[in-house]
Amino acid sequence: MTERVAATPGLYPLPDRAKETLSDLKGHQKGDLLSGDESEAIAAEYGEVRAEYVDDQLDAGLGLISEGQGRWDDMIAHPLTVSDAVETGGIVRYYDNNNFYRDPRVVDDLRFSGDVAGELSDAADLLSDADGDDDASLAATLPGPYSLADLATDEHYGDEAEFQAAIAEFLAGEVAAFPDHETLFLLEPSLVTNPPAEGEEAGATDAISTVADATDADVVVQTFYGALGEKLYAHLVDEAGADALGLDLVAGDRDDTVYNVQEFGSTDSLSLGLVDGQNTLVEEPETIAERVEWFESQIPLEGFDRTYLTPNTELFYLPTNKYRAKLNALADAAEVLD
Repeated sequence: MTERVAATPGLYPLPDRAKETLSDLKGHQKGDLLSGDESEAIAAEYGEVRAEYVDDQLDAGLGLISEGQGRWDDMIAHPLTVSDAVETGGIVRYYDNNNFYRDPRVVDDLRFSGDVAGELSDAADLLSDADGDDDASLAATLPGPYSLADLATDEHYGDEAEFQAAIAEFLAGEVAAFPDHETLFLLEPSLVTNPPAEGEEAGATDAISTVADATDADVVVQTFYGALGEKLYAHLVDEAGADALGLDLVAGDRDDTVYNVQEFGSTDSLSLGLVDGQNTLVEEPETIAERVEWFESQIPLEGFDRTYLTPNTELFYLPTNKYRAKLNALADAAEVLD
């Protein structure tokens, strides 16, 4: 029987009060965004945000608890923008939306930072101290190596394949320092928006496999913004070393996604993007459950080991009240399906 788990790929919106406080503490200019060496006052404010995120997820009843990534001013580019080997360039649009990040220009050999591991350790402590922690486990979040390389600018390695491999090794080193976690979400929107050229798919899957091999946790390669191309999908299933592939059932034509699974099979588990992470309309739990049942009815298999019920993108686009409502809807949908 398939286990259904309500979860998210992280990156939650900052509460309004925290936005105001952090704006005063950090300043208002591009150069005032997080650099990894924040003051005690800034660190304390982010600590309060992190605790709020953990409480929000436990209150909703999610099965996996994310740190929430409140410090990630640059969205999934964050692990590079706080690296000593990186200089920040100009403002760049974050995919096809109204959010922007600082271009991380890699100018030296990438080395271990431990920044994300520190965040995750703090979240693990909060979870272990919280009521209801016995019913939930820790989930880690990182950008996938293909997308992180796609978002960054290489001014050091000089070769696209070498750069992607270096990004993968850098991320694997960060993962090796993580505290115990049940699941690792690798966020790979660029696999849909700017996929590797034909014949170069193996480079992307090798990079993902490098990161996946650094943890004993279940690894979910979460894609956004529509369906994957057929050939790339097949490579990801066969070669990426993932326990689950994340599929967006909200954006684009979901029939293309169903076709991929029917034609090329799937990972043992799947992560389904079921609620719209960029729309304030809150889906009913019954509607989400129907989407899961519809998808599973299209697949000629007895079932998956696990189906993750997730948003189709990160949730930082939403107002805080809507993000919380989406968490509740996902958790309630998992209950409906039990």
